[in-house]
Amino acid sequence: MSVDLIRGLYDYHRWANRRLFDVATALGEDLVCRDVGKQFSYTTIRRMFGHLYGADRLWLSRWTGRSLTVAPGAEFATLASIRAPWDDVEREQRAYIDGLSVPDFERVIQYGNAEGKQFRAPLGPLLQHVANHATHHRSEIATMLTMVSSSPPDTGLATYLLVTTNQLR
Repeated sequence: MSVDLIRGLYDYHRWANRRLFDVATALGEDLVCRDVGKQFSYTTIRRMFGHLYGADRLWLSRWTGRSLTVAPGAEFATLASIRAPWDDVEREQRAYIDGLSVPDFERVIQYGNAEGKQFRAPLGPLLQHVANHATHHRSEIATMLTMVSSSPPDTGLATYLLVTTNQLR
């Protein structure tokens, strides 16, 4: 595992999240707060974005040895209210990841889940987990957006690479 690979993965993670977030924001609060069904991890687009924010915040706190007593993400009444706190978390997350070196990937992180059960895992796979976890929920958000409006733009890694190298607009 390389530091550059992880940094690139998180650049992509932020880009893909923002790409869908911007599409959702343009639809307005009524549509993003519409219940689209229990077949999804969360029933509204707003709450799904709250969960993505919450996962970024929760895992960053675990990596840095801080403890959260409540899983964040459900506290937002509007999609717009998520943006500023998420921007803050992304800045902290970027600074944390920019400060890592290869030996840090082996550091064991101990954390507890909502039920208080304790777990231990190396930082490297946990870093990969957060970006991978978001991919799952972004696919749900894309489906939800399609249901309430139309299919959103692609958030795939190849598209990210083409967009960020100005080969695609």
